[in-house]
Amino acid sequence: QVQLVESGGGLVQAGGSLRLSCAASGRTFSSYAMGWFRQAPGKERESVAAITWSGRSQYYADSVKGRFTISRDNAKNTVYLQMNSLKPEDTAVYYCAAKRPNPTSLQAGSLYPYWGQGTQVTVSS
Repeated sequence: QVQLVESGGGLVQAGGSLRLSCAASGRTFSSYAMGWFRQAPGKERESVAAITWSGRSQYYADSVKGRFTISRDNAKNTVYLQMNSLKPEDTAVYYCAAKRPNPTSLQAGSLYPYWGQGTQVTVSS
């Protein structure tokens, strides 16, 4: 069982930056792949970024490539999402999620059994 708590959301102007954190409980955090997802009002949840348990492989949605960076610190049981050059269309509730290594797909939300409560990110124009 893994419990996840996100933090770091807030209101920022377009072009600004935010760093989201997701703290995980449990001794097996390092064995889980981690993902960040977001859901804007009236839209479906979408995958934003994900990282394997080792950190060696990452996935990014095309819409955030070159602007967002996912990383993890297994010693701190924490995964991060550094968001730069934010745009109004990045406004959403951001969720972190955890999955076991297999299946290896990182972007399918249905493969993640553990979810945080979400943190709001609002980007003003």
